[in-house]
Amino acid sequence: MNGFIGEFLGTMILIVLGVGTGAGINLKTSYARNAGWLFVTLAWGMAVTFGVYVAGSFGSQGHLNPAVTIGFALFGFFPWSQVLPYLLGQFLGAFVGAVLVIIQYGAQFKNAKNTDDGNVVGIFATGPAIDNGLYNFLSETIATFVFIFTLLNLGDFTKGLKPLIVGLLIMVVGQALGGTTGFALNPARDWAPRFAYTVLPVPNKSNANWGYAWVPMLGPIVGGILAAGLQYLLV
Repeated sequence: MNGFIGEFLGTMILIVLGVGTGAGINLKTSYARNAGWLFVTLAWGMAVTFGVYVAGSFGSQGHLNPAVTIGFALFGFFPWSQVLPYLLGQFLGAFVGAVLVIIQYGAQFKNAKNTDDGNVVGIFATGPAIDNGLYNFLSETIATFVFIFTLLNLGDFTKGLKPLIVGLLIMVVGQALGGTTGFALNPARDWAPRFAYTVLPVPNKSNANWGYAWVPMLGPIVGGILAAGLQYLLV
């Protein structure tokens, strides 16, 4: 049960801070509108850092990401008995985090009448700079592989300053590899907020682009499996 609670709360914090950044830089009447890519990658890195701290304090391993949980479990780095509670915590926590952002920026959503005003699904979920399914999939696979392979070599990343190291890792992955697809790296981070945007009464919302959503689901999972598989072979 601690695993579920930790993953739920940690992922909720991750999404509140990360998706909140998306709302801040996109919506027309936000002070943070049009902040740059460095701002975005740093904010997402710190969102992961504090999500991991919260998750760890409530007894989970701070995965916050189905690609981590599934990849770790497939190669014996994590018990299968904990996979379902972790996945439920991640997706539910991400959904609740998105709900809180919708409430926080409610007035801004009402004043953003269309996509030109920044009312876009990109606040909540990722999308490609160039819409090419194969390259988008490969981009998410490679970025997630680099992230999770490095993560596997950090040891217990919920302790001490290691969550900060994880956040810096997210930041540099975003800066180096995120310019193609927005570096989802995490199916829960993408799908649950995208679903919240779809089903909740967000004022003036645009298309949720579910036709692209297979990329941030499958790419990170494949990347996580490849990273864990390589770690297993080498160690």
